[in-house]
Amino acid sequence: MSLLSFIGFGNSRIKTALREGAVIIDVRPAGAFDQGKIPGSVNIPIDRIAINAARIRSMSRPVIFCAAYTIHSSTAARIMKEKGLKEVYDAGNWEKLLKIVNKL
Repeated sequence: MSLLSFIGFGNSRIKTALREGAVIIDVRPAGAFDQGKIPGSVNIPIDRIAINAARIRSMSRPVIFCAAYTIHSSTAARIMKEKGLKEVYDAGNWEKLLKIVNKL
């Protein structure tokens, strides 16, 4: 996450997106996702993001990416921005995002 997200300012955009019905895409491997996940989230491993770009765009909702490591969620967000998706958010660590979700 960025410094602003770390100190709480960036989280407001993620909270707003969640309230507006954003889809959460967890880019961890399936095995890790199965061991713990955010309720309602979708698992698309990082190495499958590019080939699922059309599927992700067809969701027609803001997209929030999370992962075990911020490098993976930021990579997924970058890929989808390059593919033309406008409302893309990098939430970083999935457990931190889970805490945000649980407070809503």
